[in-house]
Amino acid sequence: MSRDTHTLPFGVFSETPDGPRRVGVRVDDLVLDVGALDLPHAADFATASLNAFLARGRAHWDDVRARLQELLAQGTDHLLPLAGLTLHLPVEVADYVDFYSSRHHAENIGRMFRPDSPPLTPNWTHLPIGYHGRAGTVAVSGTPVVRPSGQHKAPTDDVPTFGPSRRLDIEAEVGFVVGTPSALGTPVPLGDLAEHVFGVCLVNDWSSRDLQAWEYVPLGPFLGKSFLTSISPWVVPLAALADARVPAPPRETPVLPYLDDAEHPWGLDLELVVTLNGQEVSRPPFAQMYWTPAQQLAHLTVNGASLRTGDLFASGTVSGPERDQRGSFIELSWGGAEPLTLADGSTRSFLEDGDTVTITATAPGPGGTRISFGEVTGTVQPAR
Repeated sequence: MSRDTHTLPFGVFSETPDGPRRVGVRVDDLVLDVGALDLPHAADFATASLNAFLARGRAHWDDVRARLQELLAQGTDHLLPLAGLTLHLPVEVADYVDFYSSRHHAENIGRMFRPDSPPLTPNWTHLPIGYHGRAGTVAVSGTPVVRPSGQHKAPTDDVPTFGPSRRLDIEAEVGFVVGTPSALGTPVPLGDLAEHVFGVCLVNDWSSRDLQAWEYVPLGPFLGKSFLTSISPWVVPLAALADARVPAPPRETPVLPYLDDAEHPWGLDLELVVTLNGQEVSRPPFAQMYWTPAQQLAHLTVNGASLRTGDLFASGTVSGPERDQRGSFIELSWGGAEPLTLADGSTRSFLEDGDTVTITATAPGPGGTRISFGEVTGTVQPAR
């Protein structure tokens, strides 16, 4: 059986839970111990994150990728079975920004939250809306999802109350990992995405909809989002996704020049799959995202904000036009008014303790193959 030597996603592993961490590259159901190879700057790979490697920039990323493909073609003894290894957070996250770039998701939320107003706010088709999250609560797939507590107030309540979230949700997203930093005061243009972004991971931006609804006016997401964001342990290099690039969907609103991506189309044809307790509930299509990662990065830096190695920016919830393409339970259950019925006859509007949510994704690869992004998963635990 031929091995996948094209995708080559990077991560961090240890052979025991508390053992020394080092950089690995996944090859099917094996992990190539990169730190054991004779590569330039080999010390970068005997570390607890990808950051040292990422900081060296695109030319070095490409050189290492080419050398790994050569070594795998020749045969190497430094392959370990994935089963039994412990996987860790692949990057030391510097800053975390989450966008709101699916038109279908934004319109659904707008119809639910603002039924007497247009579903999109006036700025939505002019710029990628986003917020700064809490980098310290970005964690690797498999980290327990402890139900958050905080203030919530239903429209019929006179005063807010405190307690565990009753409307715990997911957001199926795609994340982009920055390697090469930028100088403070210098915007990053659309065409430079691949010079700064090393690769792509999967993201679940766990969300407490009742905490969020009470706190987000007028400054936006805060405690309803900051308790946990899960990412997949493997980062797929942007260089592996040439066959997945597609134009963005048509836009009826002209954009300002710094967001005009006619010459830099960075839509990606990724198909996400969301499962709840092993049952598929949604297939969100990333190709239909209104704002691309190149536009997100350009807007993120247009005011002169600098990039740092390890920065993570996420797409926002990925949703399509059909019910079974929605990337959050608030959409799938339409705010709880239309609960999902699962195969065992149970229903869900939002997550219950003990529920496990897993997000996977694939993309077109060379020669009709499919690239896998692994998975990001989490199981809900009771509030503490």
